[in-house]
Amino acid sequence: MSLPKAIPSRRLFLAALPLLALAACGFEPVYGPGGAGTALQNRVLVDAPEDRFGYFLVRELESQLGRASTPAWGLALTTTTSEDGLAIDSEGNTRRYNLLGTTSYALRDLSSGQIVTSGKVESFTGYSATGTTVATRAAELDAQERLMAILADLIVSRLYAADLSE
Repeated sequence: MSLPKAIPSRRLFLAALPLLALAACGFEPVYGPGGAGTALQNRVLVDAPEDRFGYFLVRELESQLGRASTPAWGLALTTTTSEDGLAIDSEGNTRRYNLLGTTSYALRDLSSGQIVTSGKVESFTGYSATGTTVATRAAELDAQERLMAILADLIVSRLYAADLSE
């Protein structure tokens, strides 16, 4: 038994439906002509970090947005972090920590000084304190870097979604 020859064209039509829906809603690629990725790439001057967390955050942002050679935008950041003990053993020692982070950001047009978009992102990560002192410290430092990478990803996603044509 063979399948009718119309099935491949029907599959093609069904596969194209989601693309048609995206085109109808105004979807455009981030790195396409006029996209936010093109407008921001190597053009965002991130304010200088003030502490260890800020350094990791700026490093991650610059790795995704590029370093500004001719900046058109300025990005101001305010980051706060806190740490919560999660798992406490029978002797009262904390064995697991949650590292919470919040970053407020504001993207401004450097020529006018006007804030184009702003917002706040939040996330968390955790680390274990069950090993030696050195292992616990290494896990803590790694968690700090991971948290800043997560916050940077969230900020870049929000910047790409912003309407920068205003």
